[in-house]
Amino acid sequence: MNLLKALAAVSSMTFISRILGFVRDIIIARIFGAGMETDAFFVAFRIPNLLRRIFGEGAFSQAFVPILAEYKNSRTPEETHDFIDHITMILSITLFVVTVIGIIAAPLIIYVSAPGFSADQDKFNLTVTLLQITFPYILFIALVALAGSILNTFGKFNIPALTPALLNLSFIACALWLTPLIDPPILALAWAVFIGGILQLAFQIPFLLRLKLMPRIRFKNPDTGAWRVLKLMGPAIFGVSVSQISLLINTIFASLLVTGSVSWLYYADRLMEFPAGLLGVALGTILLPSLARHYTSNSREEYSRLLDWGLRMTILLTLPAALAFALLATPLITTLFHHGAFTDHDVWMTREALVAYSVGLLGLILVKVLAPAFYARQNIKTPVKIAIITLTATQLMNLAFIGSLQHAGLALAIGLGACLNAGLLYYQLRKQEIYQPQPGWLIFCVKILLALSAMGVVLWFAAGSDASWLTDSTLTRAGRLSWVVAAGASSYFAALWLLGFRLKDFTQRQTL
Repeated sequence: MNLLKALAAVSSMTFISRILGFVRDIIIARIFGAGMETDAFFVAFRIPNLLRRIFGEGAFSQAFVPILAEYKNSRTPEETHDFIDHITMILSITLFVVTVIGIIAAPLIIYVSAPGFSADQDKFNLTVTLLQITFPYILFIALVALAGSILNTFGKFNIPALTPALLNLSFIACALWLTPLIDPPILALAWAVFIGGILQLAFQIPFLLRLKLMPRIRFKNPDTGAWRVLKLMGPAIFGVSVSQISLLINTIFASLLVTGSVSWLYYADRLMEFPAGLLGVALGTILLPSLARHYTSNSREEYSRLLDWGLRMTILLTLPAALAFALLATPLITTLFHHGAFTDHDVWMTREALVAYSVGLLGLILVKVLAPAFYARQNIKTPVKIAIITLTATQLMNLAFIGSLQHAGLALAIGLGACLNAGLLYYQLRKQEIYQPQPGWLIFCVKILLALSAMGVVLWFAAGSDASWLTDSTLTRAGRLSWVVAAGASSYFAALWLLGFRLKDFTQRQTL
């Protein structure tokens, strides 16, 4: 299997989902803007969305995939299927109970996660109702993550990567057609989450049947593999998802700021998720099964070489994205969101958050590459220690920045915390002699910096003044942004080509 080709395939499927996600956010911004109702929905959706990121991109897959890969490579197909059955049973029962408790305890959850809302009873009650509708999504998405992890381990990367697009389609459909039929209209978005969870789960079932790995609910004592997953998963929830926990804490802080703060952070975070999903999640998805396989077969040199490839790909593609977000924040936000109820003030406030987030984009994506290097080895202790340090540092930065920078300070703390997390993970990989850098890193970094300089100059002059983007028509903005992005990307990759970079140099082959 060519990992570069697999990365391109997964990124392509993710790209479809992210584009639909932007369409969904454009529609939400146009219909609802950034105010009380959107603040209520984004807070309510933050809880199940946090669980989505933990299960879909974090703790569950990091704990489950290495052990599933071990079963696949060293056990019989029937034993592997039994293992899948056992973990499905435990997960289904546990998440059903959690869902019921979450619906009942919704007022308490909102009071804890957004204490500032309690000052406005209507806002508080609306947020509680929205959470109660969206909470079952946690059960659906956990089972979606289980199915996706099975498919990824058996080399079927495209289907799990495309699955999130169904949630965005549900949002788009409900926002356009259900909103006029329901009161208050914002409830349409909550029902979109509920429907989207069911659609995602139903979409993956035929592919599991084709592999003859459809989980069977069997009430018998789980084998040791299932308990090993649970043992790894508990700490992994904290270790892998520290940035998501920080985002949840940020919501608490943001609820205490002026109305709109939660929404401004949400729209900026959605933009940051585009490269994070396109590259970070895609790399983590394809690296974890291969790293786990090398660890099982004791191929230390191949393990290190594969990780080195992942790090180079991350730096090669993430740094230009971070620079583009910093320089093109206003063009991006005005083109995508500055319509209808989304005001000029909302543009400037969202811009502040996006520029702050861009500082930490490299750290956010590096964590998704470095963390699997530990979890593939079933090493939970090291990432958890680092996560505790990172979470503490992030909250101290929140307290330091929020007074002067307001909501942008919360975004900056997230980004800097992610950089700290990535730095400590890298340090431990070297200290524990898990990773040995391949030759050529110095010249590689120098060439990247030269290409970034060329790209930065082009973007600076091509974008023009921020104020001009506010007055342009939607069609003019879209045309200008397309031209500017194309010019920046062309200058970057042309500079890399002139400096000697070739696509074949990044080809990485692995056996399934």
